[in-house]
This record gives sequence, C-alpha cells and structure tokens, in this order.
Amino acid sequence: MVLDGNRKDVHENTAGDVMFQNCQDPHYNIGSKLFTRGFHVEIDPSWFTQFDIPANFLEGSVNIKDPVIKLLMYNIFRETKLFDGESQLGIDNLLVQLIGALRAKDPLVGRQAPAWVSKVKEALHASPENWSLTDLAKLANVHPVHLSRQFPKYFKTSIGEYVRMIRIQKALTLLPNRNMTLTEISNECGFADQSHFIRCFRFYQRLSPLQYRRFLQKSPIR
Repeated sequence: MVLDGNRKDVHENTAGDVMFQNCQDPHYNIGSKLFTRGFHVEIDPSWFTQFDIPANFLEGSVNIKDPVIKLLMYNIFRETKLFDGESQLGIDNLLVQLIGALRAKDPLVGRQAPAWVSKVKEALHASPENWSLTDLAKLANVHPVHLSRQFPKYFKTSIGEYVRMIRIQKALTLLPNRNMTLTEISNECGFADQSHFIRCFRFYQRLSPLQYRRFLQKSPIR
C-alpha cells in the first residue's frame, strides 16, 4: 500500500489503483516498507494544447474506480512495453479517450442517479462473481428488465461487460505475483476455468496472461 496525499485528502493506494493528479496541485507519496512498483504518466502542457484539451479540466487528486477508465490505463502501460512504430499513436489515442471519460459528468456522483446505482456498483466491486440478474434486481429493488435497460445509462456498458472488466482488472493486479498460477488467478477472479480467463484476457488486452506477465519483467520505457 502507498499513501498519496495533498492539502485536502489522503488516499490509500493498493495494487491496481489508478490516481489522477493535477500538475497544479502539489501532492506527496509515502511508500510501503515492502517492495512496490508503479506506472506513472506525466503529461506535458503542450500535449493538451495539441489536442485542444484544457490542461486544468480536473482539479486535485482523484482515485479512479471506473473499470472502463482503469483498463484504458492498463492498455497505455501495455503500449509502452510494446513500443513500436504505432505506439505513440496508440498512447495518444488512449490518453484522449481516458481524459474524455474523466471530463464527462459522472452520473454516479450526481444527484440524478437513483439510489440503486450505488448499491449495485458497490456489490459488483465487492464480489463480481456471486451475482445473478435476479439477485441484483432484488438488491436494487427494481424489476430485472428495468435494471438491464438502465444499467448502461449509468455505467456506460452492459452488466456482463462491467463484471468482466472488474475481473480482468483484478487479474492484472495478481499477475505480477509469480507464485500464483494462471489457474489460481482465474479461480480467484471468478472465471469459470483457465480457458475462460485466457479468452477474456485476450479480448481486453490483445495478449495472453502469460505474455502480459512476461511484459512485467521488461525494463520500463524511458
């Protein structure tokens, strides 16, 4: 765990967490006594000018929970490891998508979001492997049809895709641990079996879990 703070807040960052820091807001880190490793992306102000994006679009420190945005950051990390002739284009594209998602008004925070949204979000993040549509609808106190229709409005994707992204996100935090086998990771993340885990991982990351694990052993790109 790493503590990240500024003048207002202190965040506890664990494996897989993604933080946004505005360059105009001073912040600090307090590292763990155990070995930790992070991936940092520093964006020059000229980059924002190039893409006509205001550099101060978001203030302060933000701990990003949305699995859609977090997977974009993991994909940026993958591009830095591949780093071929198309990587800069790919990184710019992913950064624009990520910042666009951060700039968009988050309905989960706004007053217009119904009470069931936060309940469902918390439940899925706590245990994505244990829910059926019927159980989620009961938790939300809405009809399953209503839940299915309204879910994409607030989560920007379907229930099934959202759950898969949470599972993949968890797998990405476990893959650096070489003491865990792929079978153990797939079980821990709620996949039906290792083959299902590999198929889903390839879909989102465009490479296998084993290839991703090998990428982690490469020297970081400077």
